Amino acid sequence: MSDTWDERIAAYWASADDARPAAALSEMRALVEERPADDPEALYEWASVHDFLGREHEAIPLYRAALDRGLAGARKPQAVIQLASSLRNTGEPEAAVELLRAQPSDEVTGDAAQAFLALALHDCGRHDEALATATRALARTLPMYRHAVESYAEALTERSGDA
Repeated sequence: MSDTWDERIAAYWASADDARPAAALSEMRALVEERPADDPEALYEWASVHDFLGREHEAIPLYRAALDRGLAGARKPQAVIQLASSLRNTGEPEAAVELLRAQPSDEVTGDAAQAFLALALHDCGRHDEALATATRALARTLPMYRHAVESYAEALTERSGDA
């Protein structure tokens, strides 16, 4: 077999089917078991399949373990975003906010962290701050009206008292 582990992981995700959870877990387990038990990339992929299948409570400690063991590269920002999303989905939106506030935009995830931050802020009842966060991220993509949209986002931030 000449495919690298990363290529086989990519192929797995290209065909992953959440309607077949047992098969999804079994197939990913086989890939993960090719790596050492404490391999951060394998832990991340194992967390991701749990998350994909709606098993966020199981995914959370796996994401944390991957990050604690030095997950790096393109997977790291994805792990932070996915961990924060899982925390939000399991009733811990404040923890998600804390993770996402420090997550910069990057080439892999773009402004996805800002989108998930807006959702977490909304869940925390911080609606103006959530809308301002989403609007700021959107403003960066606008070929026209960027300044106006940024100004409206700033006004929302001031109104919410988070200036």
